[in-house]
Amino acid sequence: MLLLRLSAQDLLTLNSRRRMVPHLAARWKHFRKTDASLSERAAWAESLVELAKDLIAADRGNVEMIVECAATADEAKDPSDQRLIDVVLAGQHPETSRPSFQLVELKRWSTVTAVEAATAELVHVPGISEPKQHPALQLGECYQLFTGDKGPLAGQVIECGGFTYLHNATEESVRPLLAVNAPMGPYARTYTKDRRDRLLADLRGHFAREGGDSAAELLLRGMNLRNTPLLDAMIDSRGEDTVFALRGKQKEVARDVLDRASLVLDDPAQPGLLADDRRAVFIITGGAGTGKSAVGLELKAEFEAAGRTVKYASGSRAFNGALQEYVGYGDKEFKESFTYFSNFVTPPEPPLDVLICDEAHRLRDRTTNRYLPAERQGTKPQVDELLDASRLTVFFLDGSQTVRPNEVGTVDLIENAAKARGLLPARHELTDQYRCGGSDGYVRWVRDLLGLAGDGPRAWTPDGLMHVEVADSPEELQRIIRTESEAGASARMVAGFCWPWSKPQGKGKGRQLEADVRIGDWHQPWNADSTSWCENGTVPPSKIWSVDPAGIDQIGCVYTAQGLEWDWCGVIMGEDMVRRGDRWVFRRGKARKDPASGAKRVAVPGSFDPRLRGKKLSEDDFERCVRHAYHVLMTRASRATVLYSTDEETQEYLKKLIGDVQIHGLRPTWENLPPIARVPHRPRPKGKHKRFRNRKKKQQNQAQAEQRPLF
Repeated sequence: MLLLRLSAQDLLTLNSRRRMVPHLAARWKHFRKTDASLSERAAWAESLVELAKDLIAADRGNVEMIVECAATADEAKDPSDQRLIDVVLAGQHPETSRPSFQLVELKRWSTVTAVEAATAELVHVPGISEPKQHPALQLGECYQLFTGDKGPLAGQVIECGGFTYLHNATEESVRPLLAVNAPMGPYARTYTKDRRDRLLADLRGHFAREGGDSAAELLLRGMNLRNTPLLDAMIDSRGEDTVFALRGKQKEVARDVLDRASLVLDDPAQPGLLADDRRAVFIITGGAGTGKSAVGLELKAEFEAAGRTVKYASGSRAFNGALQEYVGYGDKEFKESFTYFSNFVTPPEPPLDVLICDEAHRLRDRTTNRYLPAERQGTKPQVDELLDASRLTVFFLDGSQTVRPNEVGTVDLIENAAKARGLLPARHELTDQYRCGGSDGYVRWVRDLLGLAGDGPRAWTPDGLMHVEVADSPEELQRIIRTESEAGASARMVAGFCWPWSKPQGKGKGRQLEADVRIGDWHQPWNADSTSWCENGTVPPSKIWSVDPAGIDQIGCVYTAQGLEWDWCGVIMGEDMVRRGDRWVFRRGKARKDPASGAKRVAVPGSFDPRLRGKKLSEDDFERCVRHAYHVLMTRASRATVLYSTDEETQEYLKKLIGDVQIHGLRPTWENLPPIARVPHRPRPKGKHKRFRNRKKKQQNQAQAEQRPLF
């Protein structure tokens, strides 16, 4: 849990716009599942602001304030059980240059009296019936959580302490807190309003003027809020051990699947004499960026290491293509491990031990392909084909990512298909956010904006985790994305399907792309709608557009972006979804033929998605698919989303919601990022990628070798 991360000067700017307390209250309700009390809101409005003003007065306005956070971002079974610290101040020590942290308890108490029987451990506070624990004892517990063996700062060479700040009190009015027998330790200092000069001096002693962002990044990584991109993590694994360090609920899900597998599946080293028909089904839901693919790929590695027969299936050609190209699998070994939902019309015999179905929201009603012979066309629901294919089937899905009318993958569909076979699926939900900078607030803002949840669109509040802005023109959006890409970030431009999409013209690698996406004088092509390179080998095929460096000069859509992520994502909203008054209006486009080039052009603005143009498609289904498409596009970035709408009224509406973004340090350009955050993306491995090794067999072989006699 973390409610806000901003420098002191940015927090005051946010407060001056009257956005700070509403933002904190909304995030508090999201995590705690209850409204923040009036006293909690008053404490934020008063104590946080006083501390930020003191940092400014000490000339330490760049010190980061991490507000209401737990020592780990991992999901707790009961969020109310998490021990929170009011504020963690993060900066750089002025003498040692080490990351410097101060844990802060903020109290609005004006007076306290001692509880005689408890010496200095408990105090009475006027207006509060029960005795309160000495704040230094609270700080001591938090100090151990942050710096202990399992804390986010464990093993780091840092400076760390803590203090209590009672800005309404005087030293005399809280004398019991300062008694001789009061708690001691690096976290036990107490400041009052008449000791403010001492506080300012100590703040200067703890923090340099600069360096707060680097220290904050270090802490966020330790709290598991900064995630290694999925493809980079797979390259890092190099086929050894596990792919990802799973966290929180992710660990619980993986453990449950592995435990169930041990009950359902035979020991691969000692197969039974008779075929075993025990089966199990898992349904794992979660929004964009909650780690569904991370869990799926980790399970794949674990099952392969145990000698199980396992396949990883997806409904996305773009995801599979990026995985193969970027991680470096050869064609043969990729096909041995990865596949598509449509490849199970004929079930394998014997069945696979495990089938992992990623992006199961993309399941089709039937497996059909006009290029396949009749015997390879599906005759029953695709979900049944997948259930027939393995003894343990794991489905990962997100209901907000169905973007085609024929995508039918839902929890109910899978659950009913399993129950028809006498199976009761085990269900899990992943909720912690590991994309979009770990900002669940941004993901909820997108859903509210698009009308997928909540009470409707609301103003965006910067939280120091994710950045969003509106470009003034498509040229500016392209400049931002290209600049970040050239600097070292991963970046792409995507758009709603609001322009015709031409096939490359010509022959072989010399085929040319048509600049279909046309906004005024600005013209750019979609990514190549082909399976091979175009324009003399300078334009990649569609399935690797997302990861090949040459893809920066084309624009992707939902079908080539789904399942993928970049540091920066520029999103062009077309006129298939425009804002009119207090509601969204959805439009279908019409094309005309350009007499000069013969290419199709926009006659009536709107959607040109061929999958959404059927006359039988209802308006509700059309609107749902368009909303979901933009939800996918707006949740592809891990650091920053840049929006631009071709519709003037919608553009002004977005600008009003997002407001002025020129707040010090919040724009996470590669140049602005602290060195610790400038992690270059991994190059594609040379040669073929080694498959995950069977660690269990290696261990068995090693154990057998150790038991052999030497003579």
